[in-house]
Amino acid sequence: MSDWFLGILQEMGTTLRLPVSFVVIEFVGTFAFAISGVRLSSAKQFDIFGAWIVGMATAIGGGTVRDLMLGVNPFWMTNSSYFICCALAVVWVMLFGKYLIRQDNTWFIFDTIGLALFNVIGIEKTLSLGFPLWTAVAMGCLTGAAGGVIRDVLINEVPLIFRKEIYALACIAGGVVYVLCHKANISAEVAALLSSITVIAMRMLAVHYHWQLPILRGKEEEI
Repeated sequence: MSDWFLGILQEMGTTLRLPVSFVVIEFVGTFAFAISGVRLSSAKQFDIFGAWIVGMATAIGGGTVRDLMLGVNPFWMTNSSYFICCALAVVWVMLFGKYLIRQDNTWFIFDTIGLALFNVIGIEKTLSLGFPLWTAVAMGCLTGAAGGVIRDVLINEVPLIFRKEIYALACIAGGVVYVLCHKANISAEVAALLSSITVIAMRMLAVHYHWQLPILRGKEEEI
């Protein structure tokens, strides 16, 4: 059983061009992001198929855009594990839906975890393809945030990245931490951990203390 599971991780690693340790991060991030999408879909009373589609879009949307920009085949097209992972997220919400919907902060927790982990995956994959550090930070931000944008559009909400909450900026901060660790020759696993902690901590502190970026206001129309 363990050899079979390790084989799946190695296959995913080959597809993603990442070491096995980062494949585990990818799987956890996929599940977390999928749950955030399914959770919001259930609040909108989508059916099971619709919830699965939104969960899939949330989980693979950012990585798909990243891969297309990097000139490689989208990662999920050669591995069915992502479809299975998102289906498990639907089952999870079906089993614990009443609790998840009752707790308003559950979608935020899963969304934040997915954001942090996908940010790391985007950075590491971009570096593995030989792109410069600044491109890696940008691709990490895109990987983490784009799926949430697609999710919000599908459920007819203003994308979270365009609201006053700290979202993409947290990815950039996590990316900077990863780059600094990379330059200091710190192992990729430790860099991933520190980067993820940075994103999660920044998101939670921003929500708790109501940190926000300045809002652009146009000229008010005369009545």
